[in-house]
Amino acid sequence: MTAPSPTDLLDWYDRHHRRLPWRVSPAEARDGVVADPYRVWLSEIMLQQTTVAAVKAYFEAFTSRWPTVGDLAAADEQDVMKAWAGLGYYSRARNLKACAETVVRDHGGRFPAREADLLALPGIGPYTAAAIAAIAFGEPATVVDGNVERVVARLFRTPTPMPAGKTEIRAHAATLTPATRPGDFAQAMMDLGATICTPKRPACGLCPWREPCAARAVGDAESFPVRGAKAERPTRRGVAFVAVRADGAVLLRRRPPKGLLGGMSEPPGSPWGTGEIRPADLASTPVTGKWRRLPGHVDHVFTHFRLELTVMRGEIGLGVEAPEGAWWSAAGDISGEALPSVFRKAIEAALAG
Repeated sequence: MTAPSPTDLLDWYDRHHRRLPWRVSPAEARDGVVADPYRVWLSEIMLQQTTVAAVKAYFEAFTSRWPTVGDLAAADEQDVMKAWAGLGYYSRARNLKACAETVVRDHGGRFPAREADLLALPGIGPYTAAAIAAIAFGEPATVVDGNVERVVARLFRTPTPMPAGKTEIRAHAATLTPATRPGDFAQAMMDLGATICTPKRPACGLCPWREPCAARAVGDAESFPVRGAKAERPTRRGVAFVAVRADGAVLLRRRPPKGLLGGMSEPPGSPWGTGEIRPADLASTPVTGKWRRLPGHVDHVFTHFRLELTVMRGEIGLGVEAPEGAWWSAAGDISGEALPSVFRKAIEAALAG
């Protein structure tokens, strides 16, 4: 069996690369266009745990509003959080702002080119550092995301179950990374995994590496990477108090800056616990009004647990003031608030009910 050739993959990429708003195409690169480290960094942070389709509109909105890292560093943090709302994993947005500030303050507004220096920036881990170094600076860094893991695990038929297999897969990937066009090679690996070497029904007949692929030769490509047993997500429960004023305004407050969904907006609510909702939980309303419990609950799945959110709707008079630390968000302003999707679902349920 022949060894995988980076040239074969790059030739395939030249013909079949995805056209993405943050990417410099091979033809543009040949004409001397250089990838903007800011756009590479921003796209890679957005793409963590998020699909390309979901990211495109957010990326274009961010780069239109904050076209440079200096613009983002100078932005109001709440404006950044509002613009991020809906992308999930909100620590990324906080780190985004912190990283932009660090690049401006400590690096003169220019991202460092070395992988090790990139790793020292807030919110940049090994994958993102390697991606920026390779794509924006042409460093021969080994870039391994979920798509690349799948490609490499199948090429070498890596037997170790995930996540322990990540070390072995990365070692194999490092043997493939070329000194020439490392950024295009990294993006080619991502594209191969996203469009050809897919989790189910990979299009092996179209793959530029079909001959050297060990899993294709055996006929068990879908079995790789080998997955370990999934831990069952525990269920947590809480109450969301959606207070709706007579003019349609909704009562909101800001979550603590650290922790899950830190710095985002939310309707007042109870702590989330593993026990059942008690009458005392439902009685802890934030303002005086006519309250009622909506049937059912709002479900939301986080990385490590599942949430069942009971929604209480309150009919509130015009003269009721917001408690300390909270505010009334006018009906026309709610869509622009920094609300995670779980709280948007709770508010939508309350307004519909």
